[in-house]
Parts: sequence; structure tokens; C-alpha cells
Amino acid sequence: MSKSKISVIGGGSFGTVIANISAENGYEVSFWMRNKSQAEQLNRTRENSQYLPSYLLNERIVATSDMAGAVKDSGLIFVAVPSSSFRQVVRDMVPHISDDAVLVSTTKGVESGSFDMMTQILNQEAPKAKVGVLSGPNLALEIAKKDLTGTVIASPDEEVRKLVTSALKSKYFRVYANNDMFGVELGGSLKNIYAIIAGIAAALGMGHNTNSMLVTRALTEMARFGKELGADPMTFLGLAGVGDLIVTCSTPLSRNYRIGFALGKGTPLVEAIAELGQVAEGVNTIKLVQEKAQELGVYMPLANGLYKIVYENDSIENIISSLMLSELPLDVEFAANEEKILD
Repeated sequence: MSKSKISVIGGGSFGTVIANISAENGYEVSFWMRNKSQAEQLNRTRENSQYLPSYLLNERIVATSDMAGAVKDSGLIFVAVPSSSFRQVVRDMVPHISDDAVLVSTTKGVESGSFDMMTQILNQEAPKAKVGVLSGPNLALEIAKKDLTGTVIASPDEEVRKLVTSALKSKYFRVYANNDMFGVELGGSLKNIYAIIAGIAAALGMGHNTNSMLVTRALTEMARFGKELGADPMTFLGLAGVGDLIVTCSTPLSRNYRIGFALGKGTPLVEAIAELGQVAEGVNTIKLVQEKAQELGVYMPLANGLYKIVYENDSIENIISSLMLSELPLDVEFAANEEKILD
């Protein structure tokens, strides 16, 4: 695609940095925000004061609350809205997009009721469009600071992978490619669950050994669940799997980690969400994953333990029992030769 128009749908922190990287690369960027006054303020101040204050935005970004104008004549559209509103926003958008538009989800969540990933929703609502997902260890605040960051564009379509790589690559933002779109997207959704658990563990005063154990056992659960649903378990060893898992389980910059930390300190869930002021996808994902795991008979003791804490008011200390007492005695479950390896 020549230096033409890119659209970013969703005015949150990650949508903001994606819009700015695209603009820095010479593209005209239409940035759709739900709130008209916020869009007007961004155009005046060159700043998204609600989500990324003090982050100066490129002049090529034009914010708007008009969906039709936002996506008209756009060749590449990033959709960066919460999973709860994703389908409706896409439905509002589709009548105004061109037949050859490329749609890329940046949302790390699962749709309630259907257990559809966001790219599945894109395929259902825009069957003519080419589709991909962008995922990885991508804390927006660090990207805004131009810290070195890697991300993954996953799509079965090579043209989509090349297009997104060209639009976003920069000196500080490296784009890798993967064709396992479902696995990449599932990894980005599942890691939110374990970030909440890591936050709880940190609030209980547990250290780096515990965090490392949580991350590696979480990775095992993710790969086990993903394989059952048809993903390549090796995908979870990449940036969108273990890479994203490590960063979200290690820092309060992660919204899900902050929710877990608040829970670990005794804050009721409703209050923790209100204090956060942003969407923490893991809270909704845990219920959907627990139900699906039960349906499929997939062994996920950590996810099940968190579900009991969040939805059944179980004791927080029992999450440690889930880690120490309920796990199968396998270290590495998935190897290249498909054999299980015992320690």
C-alpha cells in the first residue's frame, strides 16, 4: 500500500500509539473516538489526555467521532475496542468500508456467549475483508516512550502480514509475522487471566520464584487449552504467548495485574474495576475460559482457582493450593516430536 489512509477504531491507549506510529511512517491516520468532545480536544491539543497524557501526537492524525468518515477510503483498519463492544462497533463500521479493506484486531479478549475471537467476528461481519490480529507484549505507555518493543501480526494471508509490517515497523517497534492467527489471538486473551493471578501473588508478598513458577505453569495451561481448540502449541512460545505472558505478569503497568493486586489486598472486585477506570479483559475472560475448559475437559487448575475466587468468593489463599497441590507432575508437556517429557 502506498502512503495513504489508515484508520484506527478505538480511542484507548494502544489505539493511540498504533495511530501515532502509522502517522510517523507517513500515513494519513483517521482516529475514531466514541466521544466527540474528546476527539475535538485531541485535534486541538495533539494529546489523548484521558489515556496517554503528555504523549505528543503526529499532525497526520485526525480524530473524529464520525464512523463513516473515519473508515472511508481506508486500506488498512485497526480495530482497538473492548471485546464487549467489538461486534457492534464492527457492524457500525462495515457498511462504510471498501471491499478490499484489510481489518486487523488489536483486542485481547473473547466474546461472551459465543467464545468467538475478535478475528472470527471480523470474518463473520465482513466476509469479504482480509483479516489479521496484532498481539504481543505491547504496553502502550512503554511504546509511547519509544522503548524497544516487539509485536506479532498474524494472518493466513501473506499480503496482510506484509501490509501491517510495512505500516508499523520503526526503529523502536519491530513487527514479526505468524500464520497461526487463532493461536496468537488466543494467547493474547488467555494471558490476562494469569496476570490477575500474578497480581494476587504479589499482593500476598510472594517473590520472583513464585512469579516464575506462575508464568511457566500458566504457559502450560495456555498451550494445553490452545491445542484442544486447534491452535499450534508452539505458538505460545513466541512473543504473543510467553512474551506477552511475562510482561503482563510482571508489572503494574498491566491493567489485569493491577486488578489482581487490588484483589490480593482485599479490595472487592467491583471497587477494583472502578478504581482502574479502564477495561481489564481478564475479568470477563476467566469465566468464559473456565466454562469452555469444563466443556472440553481441559485441566486448568490455575484458571479454575481464579474463577472460584472471582465468581464463588473462594479464599484467595486457595489459589496457592491450586498451584502447589493440584498440578500434574509434568514440567514440559509439548515437544517438537509431540512426546511428553518428564523431569
